[in-house]
Amino acid sequence: VQLQASGGGLVQAGGSLRLSCAASGRTFSGYAMAWFRQAPGKEREFVAAISWLSTTTYYKDSVKGRFTISRDNAKNTVYLQMNSLKPEDTAVYYCAARNGWRADNFHVSDVDYWGQGTEVTVSS
Repeated sequence: VQLQASGGGLVQAGGSLRLSCAASGRTFSGYAMAWFRQAPGKEREFVAAISWLSTTTYYKDSVKGRFTISRDNAKNTVYLQMNSLKPEDTAVYYCAARNGWRADNFHVSDVDYWGQGTEVTVSS
C-alpha cells in the first residue's frame, strides 16, 4: 500500500497550491482521508480530514476558509487546495488514511497509512 503525495513547492505569501495524494496497491474504500503537516522543529499536526463519502470535512482552525479538502474515490485520490497561503503554512505535508467512514477526531495515532510527504514553502 502506498500513498503518493505531490504538488508541493515554493510559493509567495497569498499564493495557492494544490496537493494531491494518490493511493496505489489497494483501494481505500471505506477509509477516511486526511492531511497533516510538520514544520521544522515542531510536531506533526492535523490540517484537514474528509469522510469516505465526502459528506463531512474538518479543518484546523487556522486554515478554515483558506484550505479545501476533497477526494475522488474513482481515482483513489485526495486533494488539498490551499489558497491565501501564509509563511506559517510552511511545512512538509503528509496525507493519511484511517479505516472507517467517519473523519472526526483524526489524530496522528489513528493513522493506518501515511504518504511520504510533500514540502510546501511560503515566502513572505
